[in-house]
Amino acid sequence: MIRRLFLSIWMLAVLSGCASLPPGANYPKAISAALPDPDATRLGSQFDAAARAHANNSGFRIIPAGVDGFLIRMQMINAAQKTLDLQYFIFRGDHTGQLLTDAVLRAADRGVRVRILLDDGETQPGDEQITRLMAYPSVEIRIFNPFAYRGHNTLLRAAEFTLNESRLDYRMHNKLLVVDNAIALIGGRNIGDQYFQVDPASQFADDDVFAAGPIVPKLSASFDEFWNADLSVPIAALAVSPGTPEQEKHTTPEKETDYMKRAASGEPFDGILSGRLPLIWAHAQLAYDSPNKKEVESGKLTGRLMNRTVANAALEVKHELLMITPFLIPGKEGMQLLEKLRERNARVRILTSSLDSSTVLLAQAGYMHYRIPLLEAGVELYEIRSLLGDNRGSGETKAISRYGNYSLHAKMFVFDRKQVFIGSMNFDQRSMHLNTEIGLIIDSPVLARQIAARFDAMTQPENAYRLVLDEHKNLLWRTRENGKDVEYFTEPARSDWQRIEANALSLLPVDDEL
Repeated sequence: MIRRLFLSIWMLAVLSGCASLPPGANYPKAISAALPDPDATRLGSQFDAAARAHANNSGFRIIPAGVDGFLIRMQMINAAQKTLDLQYFIFRGDHTGQLLTDAVLRAADRGVRVRILLDDGETQPGDEQITRLMAYPSVEIRIFNPFAYRGHNTLLRAAEFTLNESRLDYRMHNKLLVVDNAIALIGGRNIGDQYFQVDPASQFADDDVFAAGPIVPKLSASFDEFWNADLSVPIAALAVSPGTPEQEKHTTPEKETDYMKRAASGEPFDGILSGRLPLIWAHAQLAYDSPNKKEVESGKLTGRLMNRTVANAALEVKHELLMITPFLIPGKEGMQLLEKLRERNARVRILTSSLDSSTVLLAQAGYMHYRIPLLEAGVELYEIRSLLGDNRGSGETKAISRYGNYSLHAKMFVFDRKQVFIGSMNFDQRSMHLNTEIGLIIDSPVLARQIAARFDAMTQPENAYRLVLDEHKNLLWRTRENGKDVEYFTEPARSDWQRIEANALSLLPVDDEL
């Protein structure tokens, strides 16, 4: 057994080497593009007319509730007539992931052309999900920057990563769903129970923004650019065996019935279509990284770097910057940006993860270095609690909230309560330099007020720790529990061991990877 394991690792070394392109990169693949005539579809016709009635602006609606994020995806997929494009960092094969897969397959049965582009950083437990989709001729799947090894052995996967870290450390973090090149959903949510806040064991608070109008073809163009990139490899080029259309589903019947009933109700999508849930019509700018971001950043190629676009918007702030980011590792450039804002007395308020709510301990350890410098610069710093005292604005039900497994996953900025950024980009080094990201900067005081109101709700003492420095520049965590104000002199954590582990990890010089 050991001999076979080492032989497999040696083969991975041969396959990986120091290649700049992934396995299967030379596999034949057809260039394809978004639907050229979305106006010929029901959704395209409706929203084209609506955009013209609103001075050719685009329409937006924020989807804050996790379960609504699942429902609107299901309903949008069910409404597809011609094309369906999905681009995700994570696509789980759990209850909601299986149901959305079923909806995609029903769309394929209707003759809808389906293109699915997935990053390969988190596919190890999910290739079986992919095989169900492979069996349909109208469904095409590509994997961004894939591993050669497709099995479930963690050691083999780690060995391949180690042997080819310079390539495999580069990931596609984008999240995008486009239907008929007419409507889209963009934001921070991946596909899975955690992201739709229906799993008692773990909930990730996040947001999507529904989009219609002229911004959608631009979103489709970004998808096309990634879809046709050298790093996007057809699944047929990899060692993945196709499943069958009749492959057994794994959803729990009770959950499936409940979710399907809620999806069949039509809400929230029907409310958007009817105007009962009105869109906010505004100008928007699409910001996204080129698929070859590493080469663009090094100067080898020309292209787009979205962190510069977002940073420029932030530098225009005169009065107030609100930031929601689960991972906060600003680095030298991020600290300089925030310090510039404070030098001109702009208020900066940031909501991020606490140790007790963190799901990525290494990232939390990296963030620990920045807390005192941020507070000394005058930044107001809040850390979300895993057990909320008030679930309003949290995106989840009171029943789920009581489990105390709340985590932050949204990535949103508010600039002077006039503009908002919503997308996949964290304020960390990985989003700035190692992942491709996508998002929208929307000129809308209405949306800015909505997000600011939720920021205020989530930073209430019942829901977050307010960090302050005492006279000796020691950190204090202030919150409210059972109606009483509480002050912690030791960092709140799920256990002493979690605190010890985080402090130990904070000694590692790995900020550039976080």
